[in-house]
Amino acid sequence: MTAYRLGSGGVVDRSNTLSFKFDGRAMKGYAGETLASALLANDQLLVGRSFKYHRPRGIVTAGPSEPNALVAIGKGAATDPNTKATVAELYAGLDARSQNRWPSLKYDIGALNGLLSPFLSAGFYYKTFMWPAAFWEKVYEPLIRRAAGLGRAVLEHDPHSYEKCWAHCDLIVVGAGPTGLMAALTAGRVGLRVILADEDFRLGGSLLAETTRIDDRPAVDFAEACLAELRALPNITIMPRTTVFGWYDDNVFGALERVQKHVVAPQAKLPVERLWRIVAKRALLATGAEEGPLVFGGNDRPGVMMAGAMRTYANRFGVAAGRSVAIFTNGSAGYRTASDLSAHGVEVAAIIDSRDAPRDAAPAGVRVIPSASVIDTRGRQRVCGLVVERAGFEETIACDAIGMSGGWNPVIHLACQRGAKAVWSPELNTFLAPDIGNGLVVAGSAAGRYSLGGCLRDGAERAARIAGDLGFPSVGNPLPAVGDEVDPSFTALWYAPGAKAKAFVDFQNDVDVKDLGLALREGFGHVEHAKRYTTAGMATDQGKLSAINTTGLLAAMQGISPADVGTTTFRPFYTPVAFGALAGTARDERAAPVRKSPLYGWAEKNGAIFVDSGLWYRPAYFARHGEKTWRESTDREVVNVRQHVGLCDVSTLGKIEIFGPDAAEFLNRLYCNPQPAGRQGALRADAARGRNSL
Repeated sequence: MTAYRLGSGGVVDRSNTLSFKFDGRAMKGYAGETLASALLANDQLLVGRSFKYHRPRGIVTAGPSEPNALVAIGKGAATDPNTKATVAELYAGLDARSQNRWPSLKYDIGALNGLLSPFLSAGFYYKTFMWPAAFWEKVYEPLIRRAAGLGRAVLEHDPHSYEKCWAHCDLIVVGAGPTGLMAALTAGRVGLRVILADEDFRLGGSLLAETTRIDDRPAVDFAEACLAELRALPNITIMPRTTVFGWYDDNVFGALERVQKHVVAPQAKLPVERLWRIVAKRALLATGAEEGPLVFGGNDRPGVMMAGAMRTYANRFGVAAGRSVAIFTNGSAGYRTASDLSAHGVEVAAIIDSRDAPRDAAPAGVRVIPSASVIDTRGRQRVCGLVVERAGFEETIACDAIGMSGGWNPVIHLACQRGAKAVWSPELNTFLAPDIGNGLVVAGSAAGRYSLGGCLRDGAERAARIAGDLGFPSVGNPLPAVGDEVDPSFTALWYAPGAKAKAFVDFQNDVDVKDLGLALREGFGHVEHAKRYTTAGMATDQGKLSAINTTGLLAAMQGISPADVGTTTFRPFYTPVAFGALAGTARDERAAPVRKSPLYGWAEKNGAIFVDSGLWYRPAYFARHGEKTWRESTDREVVNVRQHVGLCDVSTLGKIEIFGPDAAEFLNRLYCNPQPAGRQGALRADAARGRNSL
């Protein structure tokens, strides 16, 4: 056993034990945790298989950027495929299944693809299935379609209900971490109508896993005090389990609220998900920053995860990712994880630091190896060690989990969805949001201010500035006192040289460093071209983890700055949104409005066969007794109109009313023929003129 439940700690409800299943195996967890943390507590490290090579994959993150832990939850028509275990709230009776494997997760026949990896490099499908041409439709395409995809779409009728709503506010705050809480409090205290939205089921963000004290109390208690005050303010709307996925024109935001995704039997009177369109005068983006992975040999083995995720699992959920953990880092964040794990009684086998002279303090008795890199990992379906290289000397270190920390990347997707490009910061070694005007303001670690005190201060100051711009009075409130701060700096490391195994950039799509090099050699060096040629960043996580390293590697390979490479285009949706939520109540017979003309009833009584014409039901023809085909009916009607008279219902056509003393003259200039005077109530068909012709 490697991963395990800590004897104490975390903010889960240990008095409320929940039973659930994963691939048919009965397990137990606690209320207030995610499926991912419960799987780790049950030592379930293997959770999925990669897309192309079907390599074993484990949990990497503790949030929405997870590339590996994608599961199907539910049964039958109520199944939700491709659900991230790292954000799925655990509930009693939850039934989860792994994906993209056959016949089982442990023994997957698709893993044979790994033996064929020399022939399955980036872009292989553009070159391989060219001959013979007749094989494409009969052999190649069916095989590719069968192998493609991660989850399996449910084809049965969805038993759940959905709805769509509008909301209006002065300020929407996206993210309820330290920055978002302070911003919402500052704005709410002076009277702004504030919507505070966060995708987590428990609000507080990084404060839920923070060990630094705020106002001389635990950070989680500070978060609860902020939320209690916000709930007491009538002008504040708090929206947990709500992901703001898009920023649109006129400061309209799209958001998805998971109303009943955390219950085994949803109530029929409530929707399972609710799609919100939120109109805000101003917006404050407090989405935080993601810890970046490191690219080194064997970095995809189950048991390798983000160091910050290890810290979250230990401090928030009371789960240790391993009994003996090694940390590979290029900055101070790795040392924070090592200190917190040591405080929980977890052995830290070593801290491997790529920097030459790190000044961070390691926990007592923990070995630090500077100027070193990890070049390989040991084990098959779980980590059992790693290989460290320093100045040509290689050393194997036994461990059952590896935490990697590659620096910080602000979550700025929303700020770039309307065409603005992210801006490279050489000081922070990352991309920051561009200047996008006053409609949306980026604050806290999303703006590159990584310290806890800096996040609290930035949230309060920017919210106060927004309130002043909207004409609300300024009320000075003292900022909370923050305990010992940690240096958030790091040194960029795009690739740990000397890899003896595949070094993956994109875990879900099996894109490694060599694939990017191949793309560059074959003329696909532009970041957008490299994405499509290698599929890096094209998975369900849309490059949340891989994008920064993809850009950094493409830049390093060409000897240029990441600023010259740039990022791929950010588009909605930030995370996947179900079609059911987009449709809302417009389903089945309500999928499209039924529009009937004034003559519909008469036509129906006379045997009309109707056809969809735009948004209207209009008669296509009137069948008579003895007529076997539509052509017979249509021919009869044509002859009747030519010999007698026909009636055409044009009431469904668009109408424009023109009135005023010069209405007739206006029509004379618009149409080819002059309009007759004095014929009120008459109808006339005519040809209108455009700029150059009829």
